[in-house]
Amino acid sequence: MTLSHRLLVLALAVLLLGGLGTALVLRAAARADQPREGGPTVAAGEVTLTQRDRLAFLNTAQGPHRGALATVPADAPEAARTASGLTCQRFHAAAGTGVCLSSTPGALAQENRAVIVDAGLRPLWDFPLAGTPSRARVSPSGRFAAWTVFVSGESYGAAFFSTRTSIVDTRTRALEPDLEKFAISLDGRPYSAADVNFWGVTFAKDDDTFYATLGTAGQTHLVRGSVSRRAVTTLARNVECPSLSPDETRVAYKKRVTRGASLWREHVLDLSTLREVPLAEKRSVDDQAVWLDDRTLAYALPSDGAVDSTDLWTVPADGGGAPRLLAPGAASPARLR
Repeated sequence: MTLSHRLLVLALAVLLLGGLGTALVLRAAARADQPREGGPTVAAGEVTLTQRDRLAFLNTAQGPHRGALATVPADAPEAARTASGLTCQRFHAAAGTGVCLSSTPGALAQENRAVIVDAGLRPLWDFPLAGTPSRARVSPSGRFAAWTVFVSGESYGAAFFSTRTSIVDTRTRALEPDLEKFAISLDGRPYSAADVNFWGVTFAKDDDTFYATLGTAGQTHLVRGSVSRRAVTTLARNVECPSLSPDETRVAYKKRVTRGASLWREHVLDLSTLREVPLAEKRSVDDQAVWLDDRTLAYALPSDGAVDSTDLWTVPADGGGAPRLLAPGAASPARLR
Protein backbone atom coordinates (compact mmCIF):
# COMPACT_ATOMS: atom_id res chain seq x y z
CA MET A 1 0.00 0.00 0.00
CA THR A 2 1.43 3.35 -1.00
CA LEU A 3 1.83 6.23 1.43
CA SER A 4 -1.02 8.11 -0.24
CA HIS A 5 -3.29 5.07 0.17
CA ARG A 6 -2.30 4.78 3.83
CA LEU A 7 -3.14 8.44 4.41
CA LEU A 8 -6.48 8.03 2.68
CA VAL A 9 -7.37 5.01 4.84
CA LEU A 10 -6.30 6.90 7.98
CA ALA A 11 -8.41 9.91 7.03
CA LEU A 12 -11.45 7.72 6.40
CA ALA A 13 -10.94 5.99 9.76
CA VAL A 14 -10.77 9.33 11.58
CA LEU A 15 -13.94 10.51 9.88
CA LEU A 16 -15.69 7.24 10.69
CA LEU A 17 -14.65 7.31 14.34
CA GLY A 18 -15.55 11.01 14.59
CA GLY A 19 -18.95 10.32 13.13
CA LEU A 20 -19.47 7.37 15.44
CA GLY A 21 -18.43 9.47 18.45
CA THR A 22 -20.79 12.24 17.41
CA ALA A 23 -23.59 9.74 16.99
CA LEU A 24 -22.96 8.32 20.46
CA VAL A 25 -22.96 11.81 22.00
CA LEU A 26 -26.16 12.76 20.20
CA ARG A 27 -27.77 9.47 21.22
CA ALA A 28 -26.81 10.04 24.87
CA ALA A 29 -28.17 13.59 24.71
CA ALA A 30 -31.40 12.31 23.20
CA ARG A 31 -31.76 9.80 26.04
CA ALA A 32 -31.24 12.60 28.58
CA ASP A 33 -34.09 14.52 26.92
CA GLN A 34 -36.47 11.59 27.29
CA PRO A 35 -38.62 11.58 30.43
CA ARG A 36 -37.71 8.76 32.80
CA GLU A 37 -40.42 6.12 33.03
CA GLY A 38 -42.53 6.75 36.10
CA GLY A 39 -40.98 10.20 36.57
CA PRO A 40 -42.81 13.44 37.29
CA THR A 41 -45.08 15.09 34.71
CA VAL A 42 -43.62 18.39 33.51
CA ALA A 43 -45.18 20.84 31.06
CA ALA A 44 -44.26 24.36 29.98
CA GLY A 45 -46.42 27.14 31.40
CA GLU A 46 -46.43 30.50 33.13
CA VAL A 47 -44.24 30.73 36.23
CA THR A 48 -43.96 33.88 38.33
CA LEU A 49 -42.36 34.49 41.71
CA THR A 50 -45.51 36.11 43.07
CA GLN A 51 -47.61 32.96 42.76
CA ARG A 52 -48.81 32.26 46.29
CA ASP A 53 -48.59 28.91 48.07
CA ARG A 54 -46.31 27.41 45.44
CA LEU A 55 -43.08 25.48 45.81
CA ALA A 56 -40.44 26.50 43.26
CA PHE A 57 -37.41 24.37 42.44
CA LEU A 58 -35.10 23.33 39.61
CA ASN A 59 -36.41 20.31 37.76
CA THR A 60 -33.57 17.74 37.60
CA ALA A 61 -35.68 14.93 36.15
CA GLN A 62 -34.77 13.71 32.67
CA GLY A 63 -36.72 15.25 29.82
CA PRO A 64 -36.96 18.43 27.74
CA HIS A 65 -37.42 20.65 30.85
CA ARG A 66 -34.36 19.38 32.71
CA GLY A 67 -32.73 22.25 34.62
CA ALA A 68 -35.76 24.52 34.27
CA LEU A 69 -37.28 26.45 37.15
CA ALA A 70 -40.60 24.76 37.89
CA THR A 71 -43.40 25.12 40.42
CA VAL A 72 -46.04 22.92 42.04
CA PRO A 73 -48.73 23.62 44.63
CA ALA A 74 -47.02 23.75 48.04
CA ASP A 75 -49.64 21.38 49.48
CA ALA A 76 -49.44 18.97 46.51
CA PRO A 77 -45.75 18.59 45.54
CA GLU A 78 -46.57 15.39 43.64
CA ALA A 79 -48.77 17.33 41.18
CA ALA A 80 -47.79 18.02 37.57
CA ARG A 81 -44.98 20.56 37.33
CA THR A 82 -45.23 23.86 35.50
CA ALA A 83 -41.85 24.62 33.89
CA SER A 84 -40.55 28.06 32.96
CA GLY A 85 -38.02 28.93 30.28
CA LEU A 86 -35.40 29.84 32.93
CA THR A 87 -32.67 27.25 33.45
CA CYS A 88 -30.13 27.42 36.29
CA GLN A 89 -27.52 25.42 38.20
CA ARG A 90 -28.66 26.98 41.48
CA PHE A 91 -31.70 29.12 42.28
CA HIS A 92 -33.43 30.86 45.15
CA ALA A 93 -36.20 33.43 45.45
CA ALA A 94 -38.04 35.56 47.99
CA ALA A 95 -40.49 38.47 47.83
CA GLY A 96 -40.73 38.39 44.04
CA THR A 97 -36.96 38.47 43.40
CA GLY A 98 -34.84 35.54 42.26
CA VAL A 99 -31.18 34.71 41.74
CA CYS A 100 -30.22 32.23 39.03
CA LEU A 101 -26.68 30.85 38.83
CA SER A 102 -26.01 29.46 35.38
CA SER A 103 -23.15 27.55 33.81
CA THR A 104 -22.74 27.34 30.02
CA PRO A 105 -19.99 25.31 28.28
CA GLY A 106 -17.66 27.48 26.21
CA ALA A 107 -14.95 26.91 23.64
CA LEU A 108 -12.17 27.03 26.23
CA ALA A 109 -13.99 27.03 29.58
CA GLN A 110 -17.47 27.14 31.01
CA GLU A 111 -19.14 30.54 31.36
CA ASN A 112 -20.66 31.08 34.79
CA ARG A 113 -23.07 33.93 35.54
CA ALA A 114 -25.38 35.18 38.27
CA VAL A 115 -28.63 36.70 37.02
CA ILE A 116 -31.06 38.62 39.22
CA VAL A 117 -34.61 38.18 37.92
CA ASP A 118 -37.86 39.95 38.74
CA ALA A 119 -41.19 38.35 39.59
CA GLY A 120 -41.82 37.58 35.92
CA LEU A 121 -38.35 35.96 35.59
CA ARG A 122 -37.10 38.86 33.48
CA PRO A 123 -33.37 39.62 33.98
CA LEU A 124 -32.59 42.74 36.03
CA TRP A 125 -28.85 42.44 36.62
CA ASP A 126 -26.19 40.09 35.29
CA PHE A 127 -22.80 39.34 36.88
CA PRO A 128 -19.91 37.12 35.72
CA LEU A 129 -18.88 34.46 38.21
CA ALA A 130 -15.31 33.54 39.08
CA GLY A 131 -16.03 29.82 39.34
CA THR A 132 -18.53 26.96 39.49
CA PRO A 133 -21.93 27.78 41.08
CA SER A 134 -22.42 26.31 44.55
CA ARG A 135 -24.89 28.24 46.79
CA ALA A 136 -27.51 30.95 46.24
CA ARG A 137 -29.85 32.83 48.58
CA VAL A 138 -32.18 35.87 48.49
CA SER A 139 -33.04 37.89 51.60
CA PRO A 140 -36.65 37.71 52.91
CA SER A 141 -37.42 41.20 51.54
CA GLY A 142 -35.79 40.52 48.15
CA ARG A 143 -33.37 43.40 48.79
CA PHE A 144 -30.16 41.33 48.80
CA ALA A 145 -28.94 38.25 46.98
CA ALA A 146 -25.84 36.20 47.72
CA TRP A 147 -23.99 33.46 45.93
CA THR A 148 -20.97 31.22 46.45
CA VAL A 149 -18.80 29.68 43.74
CA PHE A 150 -15.90 27.25 43.76
CA VAL A 151 -12.85 29.06 42.40
CA SER A 152 -10.80 25.87 42.73
CA GLY A 153 -11.83 22.42 43.86
CA GLU A 154 -15.24 20.89 43.24
CA SER A 155 -16.43 19.93 46.71
CA TYR A 156 -16.49 21.16 50.30
CA GLY A 157 -15.10 17.75 51.19
CA ALA A 158 -11.98 18.20 49.05
CA ALA A 159 -8.64 18.57 50.77
CA PHE A 160 -8.05 21.88 49.00
CA PHE A 161 -10.79 24.17 47.77
CA SER A 162 -11.32 27.88 47.43
CA THR A 163 -14.60 29.75 47.34
CA ARG A 164 -15.75 33.27 46.58
CA THR A 165 -18.94 34.63 48.11
CA SER A 166 -20.63 37.83 46.95
CA ILE A 167 -23.60 39.92 48.09
CA VAL A 168 -25.50 42.28 45.78
CA ASP A 169 -28.13 44.93 46.45
CA THR A 170 -30.81 43.92 43.94
CA ARG A 171 -32.22 47.48 43.87
CA THR A 172 -29.03 49.43 43.19
CA ARG A 173 -26.73 46.76 41.69
CA ALA A 174 -24.12 47.64 44.37
CA LEU A 175 -21.92 44.55 44.68
CA GLU A 176 -19.74 43.24 47.50
CA PRO A 177 -17.67 40.94 45.28
CA ASP A 178 -15.82 39.03 48.00
CA LEU A 179 -16.73 38.59 51.68
CA GLU A 180 -13.07 37.88 52.40
CA LYS A 181 -12.63 41.67 52.40
CA PHE A 182 -14.92 41.97 55.45
CA ALA A 183 -13.40 42.48 58.92
CA ILE A 184 -13.37 39.27 60.96
CA SER A 185 -13.68 38.88 64.73
CA LEU A 186 -12.82 35.30 65.73
CA ASP A 187 -13.41 34.36 69.37
CA GLY A 188 -13.56 38.07 70.23
CA ARG A 189 -10.30 39.05 68.52
CA PRO A 190 -9.52 40.59 65.11
CA TYR A 191 -8.47 37.89 62.69
CA SER A 192 -6.95 37.63 59.24
CA ALA A 193 -5.37 34.74 57.32
CA ALA A 194 -4.52 33.82 53.75
CA ASP A 195 -6.74 30.71 53.83
CA VAL A 196 -10.03 32.44 54.74
CA ASN A 197 -13.09 31.23 52.81
CA PHE A 198 -16.77 32.11 53.16
CA TRP A 199 -19.78 30.20 51.86
CA GLY A 200 -23.50 29.61 52.42
CA VAL A 201 -25.00 33.04 53.22
CA THR A 202 -28.47 33.28 54.80
CA PHE A 203 -30.19 36.61 55.52
CA ALA A 204 -32.26 38.08 58.37
CA LYS A 205 -35.31 40.29 57.78
CA ASP A 206 -33.62 43.58 58.70
CA ASP A 207 -31.81 43.92 55.34
CA ASP A 208 -28.45 44.03 57.07
CA THR A 209 -27.79 40.94 59.22
CA PHE A 210 -26.64 37.71 57.62
CA TYR A 211 -25.14 34.39 58.71
CA ALA A 212 -22.54 32.38 56.80
CA THR A 213 -19.77 29.80 57.09
CA LEU A 214 -16.20 30.92 57.67
CA GLY A 215 -13.53 28.33 56.90
CA THR A 216 -9.95 28.84 58.08
CA ALA A 217 -7.09 26.84 59.63
CA GLY A 218 -8.94 23.57 59.11
CA GLN A 219 -12.00 24.75 61.07
CA THR A 220 -15.45 25.95 60.06
CA HIS A 221 -17.32 28.62 62.01
CA LEU A 222 -20.81 30.07 62.02
CA VAL A 223 -20.52 33.85 61.66
CA ARG A 224 -23.04 36.63 62.07
CA GLY A 225 -22.36 39.52 59.70
CA SER A 226 -23.46 43.04 58.88
CA VAL A 227 -23.65 44.18 55.26
CA SER A 228 -23.50 47.87 56.20
CA ARG A 229 -20.55 47.50 58.60
CA ARG A 230 -18.74 44.98 56.34
CA ALA A 231 -17.85 42.83 59.34
CA VAL A 232 -18.49 39.32 60.73
CA THR A 233 -18.22 37.73 64.19
CA THR A 234 -17.87 34.01 64.93
CA LEU A 235 -20.59 32.32 67.01
CA ALA A 236 -19.97 28.55 66.91
CA ARG A 237 -17.66 25.92 65.40
CA ASN A 238 -18.23 23.05 62.98
CA VAL A 239 -21.10 24.78 61.20
CA GLU A 240 -21.54 24.78 57.42
CA CYS A 241 -24.19 26.13 55.05
CA PRO A 242 -26.43 27.81 57.66
CA SER A 243 -30.10 28.57 57.00
CA LEU A 244 -31.97 31.01 59.26
CA SER A 245 -35.47 29.99 60.37
CA PRO A 246 -38.41 32.28 59.45
CA ASP A 247 -38.82 33.27 63.11
CA GLU A 248 -35.04 34.00 63.23
CA THR A 249 -34.51 32.01 66.44
CA ARG A 250 -32.62 29.05 64.94
CA VAL A 251 -30.12 28.13 62.27
CA ALA A 252 -30.19 24.82 60.43
CA TYR A 253 -26.82 23.63 59.14
CA LYS A 254 -24.74 20.64 58.13
CA LYS A 255 -22.21 19.45 60.70
CA ARG A 256 -19.18 17.38 59.76
CA VAL A 257 -19.37 14.12 61.68
CA THR A 258 -16.03 12.65 60.57
CA ARG A 259 -13.02 14.94 60.41
CA GLY A 260 -11.52 15.07 56.92
CA ALA A 261 -14.40 13.17 55.32
CA SER A 262 -17.33 14.38 53.24
CA LEU A 263 -19.90 13.21 55.78
CA TRP A 264 -22.33 15.72 57.25
CA ARG A 265 -25.33 15.46 59.58
CA GLU A 266 -28.12 18.04 59.61
CA HIS A 267 -28.52 19.97 62.89
CA VAL A 268 -30.48 22.93 64.19
CA LEU A 269 -28.83 25.49 66.50
CA ASP A 270 -30.81 27.66 68.94
CA LEU A 271 -29.24 31.11 68.56
CA SER A 272 -30.11 32.24 72.10
CA THR A 273 -28.59 29.23 73.89
CA LEU A 274 -26.26 27.81 71.19
CA ARG A 275 -27.78 24.41 71.97
CA GLU A 276 -27.79 22.12 68.92
CA VAL A 277 -30.20 19.33 68.02
CA PRO A 278 -29.34 16.57 65.51
CA LEU A 279 -32.14 15.93 63.04
CA ALA A 280 -33.70 12.60 62.11
CA GLU A 281 -31.97 12.54 58.71
CA LYS A 282 -29.11 10.04 59.08
CA ARG A 283 -27.78 10.33 55.52
CA SER A 284 -24.99 12.76 54.63
CA VAL A 285 -26.52 16.01 53.35
CA ASP A 286 -24.23 18.23 51.27
CA ASP A 287 -26.73 21.05 50.75
CA GLN A 288 -27.90 24.34 52.21
CA ALA A 289 -31.29 23.43 53.64
CA VAL A 290 -34.36 25.65 53.20
CA TRP A 291 -37.05 26.25 55.82
CA LEU A 292 -40.48 25.56 54.33
CA ASP A 293 -41.97 26.93 57.57
CA ASP A 294 -40.83 27.24 61.20
CA ARG A 295 -41.16 23.47 61.69
CA THR A 296 -39.91 21.85 58.48
CA LEU A 297 -36.68 21.79 56.48
CA ALA A 298 -36.15 20.79 52.85
CA TYR A 299 -32.86 19.67 51.28
CA ALA A 300 -31.53 17.74 48.29
CA LEU A 301 -30.00 14.26 48.22
CA PRO A 302 -28.67 12.32 45.20
CA SER A 303 -31.35 10.35 43.36
CA ASP A 304 -31.11 6.56 43.42
CA GLY A 305 -30.35 5.12 40.00
CA ALA A 306 -30.22 8.48 38.20
CA VAL A 307 -27.07 10.25 37.07
CA ASP A 308 -26.67 13.94 37.90
CA SER A 309 -30.04 14.26 39.61
CA THR A 310 -31.26 14.95 43.13
CA ASP A 311 -34.48 14.47 45.07
CA LEU A 312 -35.93 16.89 47.62
CA TRP A 313 -36.57 15.57 51.12
CA THR A 314 -38.05 17.10 54.25
CA VAL A 315 -37.43 16.50 57.94
CA PRO A 316 -38.89 18.06 61.13
CA ALA A 317 -36.70 20.78 62.63
CA ASP A 318 -37.15 19.61 66.24
CA GLY A 319 -35.16 16.39 65.90
CA GLY A 320 -38.21 14.13 65.87
CA GLY A 321 -40.12 12.41 63.10
CA ALA A 322 -38.48 10.92 60.03
CA PRO A 323 -37.26 12.11 56.62
CA ARG A 324 -39.92 12.19 53.90
CA LEU A 325 -39.58 12.42 50.12
CA LEU A 326 -40.94 15.77 48.98
CA ALA A 327 -40.24 15.85 45.23
CA PRO A 328 -38.17 13.46 43.09
CA GLY A 329 -35.90 14.95 40.45
CA ALA A 330 -35.69 18.39 42.05
CA ALA A 331 -33.18 20.80 43.63
CA SER A 332 -32.85 24.37 44.96
CA PRO A 333 -36.28 24.71 46.60
CA ALA A 334 -37.93 28.03 47.49
CA ARG A 335 -41.34 28.43 49.12
CA LEU A 336 -43.32 31.17 47.34
CA ARG A 337 -45.65 33.02 49.69
